[in-house]
Amino acid sequence: MVREAREDAEAGSRLSSREDNDRRETGKGAAMKPDQTLAWMNDGTDRLLARVSGLSDVALKGPTTLPGWSRRYLLSHMAANADALRNLVHWARTGEERRMYASAEDREAGIAAGAEASDTEVRARVESSSTALAADLDELGDGPGWDAKIITAQGLTRSASEIPWMRVREVYIHIVDLAVGVGFGDLPPEFLTVLLDDVTVRRSSKGGGPALIVAATDTGDRWDVAGSGSPVPVSAPLADLTAWLTGRPAPALSTAPVLPPWL
Repeated sequence: MVREAREDAEAGSRLSSREDNDRRETGKGAAMKPDQTLAWMNDGTDRLLARVSGLSDVALKGPTTLPGWSRRYLLSHMAANADALRNLVHWARTGEERRMYASAEDREAGIAAGAEASDTEVRARVESSSTALAADLDELGDGPGWDAKIITAQGLTRSASEIPWMRVREVYIHIVDLAVGVGFGDLPPEFLTVLLDDVTVRRSSKGGGPALIVAATDTGDRWDVAGSGSPVPVSAPLADLTAWLTGRPAPALSTAPVLPPWL
């Protein structure tokens, strides 16, 4: 599952490479406003809020695809993520240090308490936290705040330009987890490609799994994952690969190697 303590996106994704090219072409060394990632974030938020508004109160209490997580709990988790990222945006905008969470225990307690709120409050908090984060990011405009250094919940230093990626990954993946009729095949293919750049780098760095040669049959993209043994070739459409590599149900890849968590 997506956890904020791991929000430090590995350098080297295609999205980061495109932003680096933009800097070279404009002669700017500083981080630029991540327009594509912000567009994905806004799209994901619109999809999330539309699906949540369509859930009955009974359905809101129903299960997600994450074992042991109700929709109420997952939505509280997502709202807490937005609030935590707002802290990082404040830090980038003002220079006043503000960490994502006071502590891991405080974070978990807040999510659990939020999941016990009324149905109206759960819905309202998802919307208000998402809207507030978007407004905070808008305040950074095209200014130098995107290049400000912030520290993730894991304690790693990153540029503020990565904050929208932290959020879009959270929203797009978890809207699939909500089991509300959205699958990975419904998400932007370019996002899935960048996500797999991130996931495969993380898997290679973390270790503990088999070596893989992963190929998307519908896009032609390929990823090599470092691991144990001779590389195992795995080919499938991009959406199926995304589900499998992120640890979600992937019936089309039932014979593929079992993978350890990527986060």
